[in-house]
Amino acid sequence: MDSREYSAEDSFSASRLILGRKCRGLTKGALAQAADISERSLTAYEKEEKRPKPLTVERIATALNFPVAFFYGAPTEEPLIEATSFRALSTLTARQRDQAIGGAALALDLSSWIDQRFKLPIPDVPRVRGVDAEAAAIAVRNEWGLGERPVRNMLHLLEAHGVRVFSVTQDSLRVDAFSFWRGDTPYVFLNTMKSAEHRRMDAAHELGHLVLHWGREATRARSDEQAAHAFGSAFLMPAGSVRALAPRAGRVSELVRAKHHWNVAVANLAYRMHSLKLLSEWQYRTVFIEISKRGYRTAEPQTSVPETSLILEKVFSQLRDRGVSKSDVAAAINIQVEDLNDLIFGLTLTPLTGEGRVGHRNSETEKPDLRIV
Repeated sequence: MDSREYSAEDSFSASRLILGRKCRGLTKGALAQAADISERSLTAYEKEEKRPKPLTVERIATALNFPVAFFYGAPTEEPLIEATSFRALSTLTARQRDQAIGGAALALDLSSWIDQRFKLPIPDVPRVRGVDAEAAAIAVRNEWGLGERPVRNMLHLLEAHGVRVFSVTQDSLRVDAFSFWRGDTPYVFLNTMKSAEHRRMDAAHELGHLVLHWGREATRARSDEQAAHAFGSAFLMPAGSVRALAPRAGRVSELVRAKHHWNVAVANLAYRMHSLKLLSEWQYRTVFIEISKRGYRTAEPQTSVPETSLILEKVFSQLRDRGVSKSDVAAAINIQVEDLNDLIFGLTLTPLTGEGRVGHRNSETEKPDLRIV
């Protein structure tokens, strides 16, 4: 929609201007220069001291590569940085953090759009207090009926229990993963450029944050990260099965063969064995030296096929069958198709085609019921 179709009565959203700038990683000065406006004027727009003229909005939209309609939508709720669990936050710049949060805000809009049209699994992620990571992992496994069995598909498991999973945007690939609660709905964002095994551990790590660090501002303390890592390790590799099946000699070649039972990285298996005292300190150090020499820290040996989202696959498949195109979905939430692709990158291989429009909304009774078996 052209900006000149808007009248003076239309409500320009300053919060969306700020969000769009964050998503593109631009400072006020950089955006002002790209849009050929003064930085003083841009500051006034963001502070709601002035309303930009339609042609100015058009220049801003072009500079930020968002549809003009994006800036006239309802204010978008950004996840609170203080309540978001970022991995390795100290290594991120403010721009990288803001880009990740901006992408998450777009994902919330997409998630709401999907929720209005499909019945997704109701969240049932346990939230605990005063329990250590190992006990919390056991409790969640028991509640979800897993026992000591290996998790076949971590993404499907999260989605089956109501976690909304999206990908970290391509502009935020310095971010490993992050998570947060929005009301009673948990969200996890994964870096889909990593190996399948590392992505599984990231998902389990973020589940740990959701279970252990809820209902309060994230402390960003190293202890939180250590607890989430211990939870993820215990969740993917239950103590009983590791004690029964892990090789005792500590040879890397044996660990590579054994890791397939739990579908984890060889380094993660070594860490878990050491935490269970199945590897001595000397063996653990020796193993990690060998892992590093072989390049297994960056290139996982005998890697498996990356997991994808079953929910998104089902959603897109049904949209395709209704004749709803990817462009239609992007237009419905006022973003570019590239932004939509970013939110689901590596999480679904299902093409979304068709030329239908999304002008109507299904009634509650028409919502397809999406379940993961």
